[in-house]
Amino acid sequence: MKNDYDYIIVGSGFGGSVSALRLTEKGYNVLVIEKGRRWKSEEFPETNWKLRKWLWLPPIRFRGIFKITIMRHVGILSGVGVGGGSLTYANTLPRPRDAFFQSGSWAGLAEWKKELESHYAEAERMLGATENPGLYDSDEALRAVAVKLRKSKLFEPTRVSVFFGEPEQEVPDPYFNGEGPRRSGCNFCGGCMTGCRYDAKNSLDKNYLYLAERGGAEILPEKQVIRVALVDNQKNSAGEPGEAGYKVLIKDTSGLIKRRKELTAGGVIFSGGVLGTVRLLLDLKQRYLPGLSDQVGADIRTNNESLSTVHSSQKDKDFSKGLAIGSIFPPDEDSHIEAVRYGSGSGFWKLLGVPMVFGRSVLSRILKLIWSFLSRPLPWLRLYASRNFSKESIILLFMQHLDSTLRFKRGLLNLRSTLSSGPPPSANIPLARALVETTSVEVDGHPFVSTTEAILGTPLTAHILGGCVIGKDASEGVIDPDHQVYGYKNLFVCDGSAISANPGVNPALTITAMTERAMSKIPVKK
Repeated sequence: MKNDYDYIIVGSGFGGSVSALRLTEKGYNVLVIEKGRRWKSEEFPETNWKLRKWLWLPPIRFRGIFKITIMRHVGILSGVGVGGGSLTYANTLPRPRDAFFQSGSWAGLAEWKKELESHYAEAERMLGATENPGLYDSDEALRAVAVKLRKSKLFEPTRVSVFFGEPEQEVPDPYFNGEGPRRSGCNFCGGCMTGCRYDAKNSLDKNYLYLAERGGAEILPEKQVIRVALVDNQKNSAGEPGEAGYKVLIKDTSGLIKRRKELTAGGVIFSGGVLGTVRLLLDLKQRYLPGLSDQVGADIRTNNESLSTVHSSQKDKDFSKGLAIGSIFPPDEDSHIEAVRYGSGSGFWKLLGVPMVFGRSVLSRILKLIWSFLSRPLPWLRLYASRNFSKESIILLFMQHLDSTLRFKRGLLNLRSTLSSGPPPSANIPLARALVETTSVEVDGHPFVSTTEAILGTPLTAHILGGCVIGKDASEGVIDPDHQVYGYKNLFVCDGSAISANPGVNPALTITAMTERAMSKIPVKK
């Protein structure tokens, strides 16, 4: 029986988009399935107060680009839509330090830094990586902190996936010899994470996905994969499951009637991010793909992140001007800190902000919050009364290479987290706290964190990783060094869940490079 497609790709983020283009170039018939909608630039929300366009909460008809998932040990921020996390990420494309390539479950299985070098270079070319040419008030505040720590020589602009032409001036495609879409120059409005409305951000719909569609790939938005099963449900004559292909059941994610449809494919690539891929594979292991490794859901990493906000009283500053992340420096050999911003008018996060407090128990933290309000109410009141919160605030993103892992398991309605190895993720990282306090002094401000961090003590992360890691065999990983799932033919994982160590920096470039390498291993269609 002929399959409907050679490959079905589940998800259109960094792994899915790379897979779509490279497989299409090799002559394969490819379908990309994405649970979110397709967006035009002018349709993105002007600010994050436009909740129906910004937040992904389907039960109440919010079908935006940004998803917040709160779990026991971590809160997760992720993207939804055609282009996945690239629609709402902060454009930043750093390479990890050497420790990343020599640790974790993939250590020793290849010379990873050498193997990935050319693929990093290709990913940077495709994503239009270039140095941020504009440093503004948030970046200068971070530079001042670096100076105080005697790290000024390590402070630098970020390498970003943005087109810097004349602001808002449209030009023919500047990246792919005219084969890509027309682009406009960045105006440094700071709105990268609510979706670029000016065609300056090099999101995946402007490069990999755009070129894949031109080459014949199909993209099916507002559909979700709920089942993947063997076509014959048996080991074939060659002795390896999957050679005959897979049945893929999808359902609508929009509309009142959730219609279902079954498609077949010779191969499937899981690229739904950690929350999508891990949950789906855990479900499939229960019944349809029982040969999946018992390591599905293991080795989850949070990038050891901490997100804090400093609300400044310096009215002459505009901390919303610039790129979403415009600058970075390492305060020590294991850490990085970045200045993050939202565009003017985006003040949603102030609703969840409370003063930065720490304590050993939920009760002690709640008592400290109460005392903070009673003893110093003005900073609270200024925060909530702020008319332009993003203009008055700096978000600090702190990341570490230091390793600890969680395990995700099936829950009643969603995934649930359990501790695995190392210390649990914590919102209380002493170095991060010191950096926030130093920044507060620099900008005459007060530090705030999310309510979940202050009360529950769990951090937020925009870079959840792992759960389908590379290992030498099925006892140590879910996929082999070429990203093929152990035990199944033509089944691959190419997304953040395949990251097999802690990068300690924004992982988008690494996911792209690892997928470029994985796709290079698949032969041209005969």
